[in-house]
This record gives sequence, structure tokens and C-alpha cells, in this order.
Amino acid sequence: MNEDLIKKIEAQDAKLDLIYKSTEKTRKYILWAVVFTIVATVLPLAGLLFVIPSYLNTLSSSLGI
Repeated sequence: MNEDLIKKIEAQDAKLDLIYKSTEKTRKYILWAVVFTIVATVLPLAGLLFVIPSYLNTLSSSLGI
């Protein structure tokens, strides 16, 4: 009976290791998805900080304001 119990525990341990590896991969994918989302949001906003003043300057000079 002890050998049977030990085999079951070892099988559960192996499955637990596989679950841990899968969880770590998922965590890394989610982390990179968050990083990509932040970069995809912040870079265009930072670009707008430079483009809008230039656009307003061009617009006001063309309208003669």
C-alpha cells in the first residue's frame, strides 16, 4: 500500500511540475501583453505632444492668425 501511495504522490508531483511550467509561461505572456499595451498607448501619446504644437503652428500661420 505504501508503494502505491508513493507512486500516486510522484505522479501528482510530476503533474504539479507541468502545471507550474505552464503557469509560468502564461504569466510571461500576460506580462509581455501588458508591456506591449503600455508601449502601444504611451508612444502615440508622446508623439502627439510633438505633433500637435507643430500642427497648430502650421494651421495658425496658414490662416494668418
